[in-house]
Amino acid sequence: MAGNTSPGRGGGVARAAGLALALALGQGAASADYPVTASQSNTARQVARAGVPLDELAADAPSRYTIRHGDTLWGISGLYLKRPWRWPELWGMNLSQIGNPHLIYPGQVLVLTLVDGRAHLSLAKDSALPTVRLSPRVRAESLAEAAIPPVPLERIAPFLNEALIVDDTTLAGAARIVAASEDRVLLSQGNRAYARGQQGAAGSLSGEPLRPEPGQSRQLRVFRNAVPLRDPASGEILGYEAQYLGQAELERGETLRETATTGHAARPEIVPATLSITRAREEIRIGDRLLREPARELPAFVPHAPDALEDGQIVSIYGNAVRFAGQNQVVTINRGLRDGVERGHVLALLRDSGTLSDSTDADRPVLRLPGERNGLMIVFRTFERVSYALVLQISDGVKVGDRFTRP
Repeated sequence: MAGNTSPGRGGGVARAAGLALALALGQGAASADYPVTASQSNTARQVARAGVPLDELAADAPSRYTIRHGDTLWGISGLYLKRPWRWPELWGMNLSQIGNPHLIYPGQVLVLTLVDGRAHLSLAKDSALPTVRLSPRVRAESLAEAAIPPVPLERIAPFLNEALIVDDTTLAGAARIVAASEDRVLLSQGNRAYARGQQGAAGSLSGEPLRPEPGQSRQLRVFRNAVPLRDPASGEILGYEAQYLGQAELERGETLRETATTGHAARPEIVPATLSITRAREEIRIGDRLLREPARELPAFVPHAPDALEDGQIVSIYGNAVRFAGQNQVVTINRGLRDGVERGHVLALLRDSGTLSDSTDADRPVLRLPGERNGLMIVFRTFERVSYALVLQISDGVKVGDRFTRP
């Protein structure tokens, strides 16, 4: 078998949820954000004993491979297996080495061994993270961000922390920008704006005021044009995809102030919240909406096939006026957290099942041809009823309404 071979060709998917191709050595303590669950630990023990038959190995699978910058989990799993979703069976996990099975780092060495007609993969005993000498000063760095990503991050980065799907209730209750300083019409970074979370006049207010709340971030996300996402089969609205515009910081909260003039009784006045625009991808306008900034998501997930998942359909293709999605494009699917979809799930895309008349039969009955596999995609962001997925392999273009299933 070859030595270090580049794993750039696509085609990998690990099969056990939340489990690992991605591991860290004992030096990498388990992350509080990505804890190792009891289910993952049990799965790890099971697959550590498995291995795969030798005929499942790729013809040029290397006996040793050193993880490099630029590698992805998807590429590495495809480097070793003909059917890469069997990765956890191949991965001979040394549980004593695992600090966090979500992460694997450049510099670590994978070793392929053949025992009793089955293949196993593990970390080399002398595998270690590179030592870097640092001068004495304060540094902070996320281990998750230093690990190799599951897929090319440049393809999904905007969706990890900017994509926003909201439901009817959230959309209706979202605060809105109502005015700007100096009578501006368009706002950009550094400008001041004013916003309200409530509706109505001072005597008949409804909704929640926009105020700093204990334990909540003062960072707000600015969005516009929440487009309904409809289920291709039922027509039901699954959520609203909001156009990300930028970010704002809440400086002062929305209040009511009592005012009085000579000869008149005091009456309440509405004082909107004060915002500072901290980031603007596009120009922000009066009427644009606001939601609290969610916690940042790191791309620490592992490609794997779902154990059980109902077939579904493509809801939309990201990009204006785009009818067909190709490789490395993002699509929205009509399955989400409530359906058991997880980040890292790999799904098989299917061609449309077409119909034709049977020319060999005098009665010319109509036949429906079965849908054939068209490619693979990986889920990288999940919401309650929909998810975002990246197309990794494709034969023909993907369109709205195309079906997907387990790989």
